[in-house]
Amino acid sequence: MIDFSLTDDHRDVQSLVHEFCLREVAPTIRERDRAQQSDPTLIPKMAQADILGLCLPAEYGGAGMDYVALGLACEETEYVDTSVRVILSVHVGLVSLTILTWGTDPLCQ
Repeated sequence: MIDFSLTDDHRDVQSLVHEFCLREVAPTIRERDRAQQSDPTLIPKMAQADILGLCLPAEYGGAGMDYVALGLACEETEYVDTSVRVILSVHVGLVSLTILTWGTDPLCQ
């Protein structure tokens, strides 16, 4: 039987992202939606909170978590603001993991 319970680390990630979204995203979501604008300060704040590097290896500045942690982070951001979830998933899935998978480490050359 498969155990689908979350680890303590997963719960910590879920709580971290949830609190971040309540503090940084939720207070201005209505005004930004009405104005059809994004908040350019969110990306550096997400990076500082270690949300953008959740499933990247620690040797490259990430948190070294698994994809379940990334899924939980996406779920928490989606709950508050779809555009913030898109920023997270594009940054990690389309950019960071692509570079991690197919990039060349300049230190190895």
